[in-house]
Amino acid sequence: MPPLVAIVGNSDTGKTTLIEKLVPNLKKRGYTVGTVKHTHHGFTMDQEGKDTFRHQVAGADTVVAVSPRRIAIVKTSTLDSLEAALPFLEDRDIVLVEGFKGGRCPKIEIFRKAAGGQPVCLDDPHLLALVADVAIETPLPVFGLDEVDPIADFIEQQLLRR
Repeated sequence: MPPLVAIVGNSDTGKTTLIEKLVPNLKKRGYTVGTVKHTHHGFTMDQEGKDTFRHQVAGADTVVAVSPRRIAIVKTSTLDSLEAALPFLEDRDIVLVEGFKGGRCPKIEIFRKAAGGQPVCLDDPHLLALVADVAIETPLPVFGLDEVDPIADFIEQQLLRR
């Protein structure tokens, strides 16, 4: 399996934005990148009326759409775990995960002062670093919100060049 790192934090701290910046940065370095988004709500991958949507509504447990440049899989599952998604990502160099802050994988937490409180994973042994808009007392590396290159360097050093 490829190495993975979860980008975690409270809502509206910038997890998606950081992933949007890290993906092209890591790809520019020559890595293939997979992503996993954890959501507590249901979702649909297709528009109502489209064939794959109709397949889902008809009760298909797995729907796969294949085109010359993409494959999309929607699979009915009772598992709400990161491990359930990993078999679909085994051909990537690294996987960036959004969410799963309770998971047992390496994590980088985003913290914003406006969110209040303290970082949620500060005592988590899997926490590798923080990204914050304030100083945080910790022996872990702390990056600024816009330090995408240094964060990508850190991910590369910690997870990709072993």
